[in-house]
Amino acid sequence: MSDADQYQLPVNRGPKPRNQRLRRGIYLLPGMLTVANMLCGYYAVLATLKGGIPDLDHAAGAIGIAILFDSADGWVARATGTSSEFGKQLDSLADVISFGVAPAFLAFAWGVRGMLQSDAGPARHIFQLGWLISFAFVICCAWRLARFNIQGMAPGGSRYFVGMPTPAAAGMIAATVHAWKAPIDDWRWAAAWLALVAGLAALMTSTVRHYSFKDIPWTRRQPSLAVVLAALLGGAIVFYSEEALLLIASSYTLSGITLHVVRVVRHRLVSRPA
Repeated sequence: MSDADQYQLPVNRGPKPRNQRLRRGIYLLPGMLTVANMLCGYYAVLATLKGGIPDLDHAAGAIGIAILFDSADGWVARATGTSSEFGKQLDSLADVISFGVAPAFLAFAWGVRGMLQSDAGPARHIFQLGWLISFAFVICCAWRLARFNIQGMAPGGSRYFVGMPTPAAAGMIAATVHAWKAPIDDWRWAAAWLALVAGLAALMTSTVRHYSFKDIPWTRRQPSLAVVLAALLGGAIVFYSEEALLLIASSYTLSGITLHVVRVVRHRLVSRPA
């Protein structure tokens, strides 16, 4: 090696190409969407604490917007190839706030808190049961997210989730509050409401499969009818949000239960001896 080669100064490569800088910075986009999801959950908790009817409706709306951000961050991360283990864990923590803590607060404030002003005998017991079931909802949400991080989707592909997704369970609570708005003041309805919240919590930790919509080729050419149906659905959500969102949330919840019942019945018929 010559002296010139030995003491040659490192070559200044200059600024990195624009595409490399873009690839480094694009990791911020899924993270920003995840933080926006978390912000919606935080706002939903603050609005619930105010307790007014418009505040509860705003909290339900914030949970609905959080669902959109949660769907967007995963889609953007997969589409841009910026998925990471850190983003996966951050997304789960955000989901605990937006789809665990926030809907639990909302479910308690809208469906149970009015029992303190009721003179009925069972009302106080319903109130005490309410905070317990709301806390169970938070636990089941965290349980569902931890299991998903370890096990992933249902075996055999990505068409189904194992257990009800946490955004869907939170969306069912938010859609119900948005549809009726006025808080519950009768202990019978409060008991039915707690049964629904407990059922959603159980579905999250169950093995009941729910369709994931991940096998739909969103980026490919679709039939014209699909575009028309999507436009009609969007219009229904804009102009008839109370009825449309409640129908969507209820249909998705019942679809998983119905498919599970059909699968169990079919399995028993097949395994029955001739």
